[in-house]
Amino acid sequence: MAGPEVENDDEILLSAVRNGSDRAFNTLIDRHQQSVRTFVRGLLANDSDADDIAQETFLAAWTQAKSFRGQGTVRSWLFSIAWRKAKGSQRRWFRTARRDTAYHESLRTEASESPAEALILVRQALMSLPMAQRATVMLCLGSGHTHAEASEMLGIPLGTIKSYVLRGREKLREILGDQ
Repeated sequence: MAGPEVENDDEILLSAVRNGSDRAFNTLIDRHQQSVRTFVRGLLANDSDADDIAQETFLAAWTQAKSFRGQGTVRSWLFSIAWRKAKGSQRRWFRTARRDTAYHESLRTEASESPAEALILVRQALMSLPMAQRATVMLCLGSGHTHAEASEMLGIPLGTIKSYVLRGREKLREILGDQ
């Protein structure tokens, strides 16, 4: 959550990206890549897939820089691209999983063998939430974004965002208990 001067600077950088500036694009990547990657990693079960989606997000930002209309911040525009890419990735994953249940089981097995049990439990609890609800919980509770920012990033009505956060928090408490 950057101040107005950084948001203004992002718009100036994006304007330079529209004109083909590699340097401006690299600056945008340096500034936003980690937060986009963290967001997408929380949405998808596989970190490698999430990293690919984060890269695809910036590729799309490069090729679609002219589509930024300035209605929000550049950061929220990048998060909305990442959100759409993650939703598409999840749809593809479910189609593949239906065809290949062995692959689905191997993902579950790999996750259960990780040494960081607490993180695994939280991640599994998050993954039990529907994707849109998981995204709102991650943005509002995990990343400190306001409900309005999450609404803008995800293209979901503000009231729905508030409901998702409330229900998501309750569901996580139910699943995790005292852990």
